[in-house]
This record gives sequence, C-alpha cells and structure tokens, in this order.
Amino acid sequence: MTKLTTHVLDVYAGKPGRGISVDLYYLNNSEKKKITSVKLNNDGRTDLPLVEGENFIEGKYELVFYIGDYFKNISIVKDFPFLDDVVIRFGISNTSEHYHVPLLVSPWSYSTYRGS
Repeated sequence: MTKLTTHVLDVYAGKPGRGISVDLYYLNNSEKKKITSVKLNNDGRTDLPLVEGENFIEGKYELVFYIGDYFKNISIVKDFPFLDDVVIRFGISNTSEHYHVPLLVSPWSYSTYRGS
C-alpha cells in the first residue's frame, strides 16, 4: 500500500472537513510541481489516494488546505481569518510505506501528525 492519503477533522464543528479544497505539490530544490488538486468528500477524505504507486517517490512534499474558505462557509469569520491556507511540508523517505497526513483544524488552530 504505497500511497499518500489525508483527511481533515473540523474540531470547531465536531465533524469531518467536507468540501475543503486541497493541493499537493512535490518540491525539488526551488521547483514546486503541483501533483493534484482535490475537494474532500463527506468523510473529510479524498476519494482516491493523493499519489500512489510509481508516482509516489521519495522527497519533500507540500499539502495546502484552504480552510479559510471552508470556515467562511460554515461560521462567522472576518474577511481576514486568523488561519487561511494551512501549509504542511513533510518528507517521504520510504516509498514502501503508507503515509497518511491528517489535519485537525478550527478557525484558530491546527494540528497534524503522521497517521496510519
């Protein structure tokens, strides 16, 4: 199961982060290459892995979660939210393993970890 997956939990509303837009990039020195753009499903997950198989390579990646737009739609948030785009940079060092990057988020805070 060599792949990269993610999901978002909205700890403000106590539910999955449905409809959040997410971009995945591969970083190679100063070059930033977009791999995919997705919207999270009703479970706050992607329908398919973000990247898998032979396209899943070692290196540095960046996930961008557009949570400012999400919270504008479900809560009273100012024009300039405290958190807007949440960017998580991480490394893949073993492509024979499954990497899962969850995001727990509210309009004022976030947390992430390497999940299973």
